[in-house]
Amino acid sequence: MDFSWMAWTWQTALFFGIVGSLLLIMTALAILFPETERVGVLRIPTTRGDRLFISLLGAAFINLAWLGLMGPNPVWAIGLSLAYAAFVFRYV
Repeated sequence: MDFSWMAWTWQTALFFGIVGSLLLIMTALAILFPETERVGVLRIPTTRGDRLFISLLGAAFINLAWLGLMGPNPVWAIGLSLAYAAFVFRYV
């Protein structure tokens, strides 16, 4: 198969490695420490997995908005995404 049309860079590999690692960590946490749902500012019951999904989805939108509005220097967008994820895991 020819995958030359894909832009596989070390940054892409790092991104997928981090997402895969997060999924493995969340699976291990779910096995070791069973989850209980909690209700936060969204007023819906969420688990750790739900909050991870909300964090990843929000980080994608933050980074896309940053690229569209500010240009291709994502350092501050990554920091903003991490702050957003911390907020989601604490309050959602």
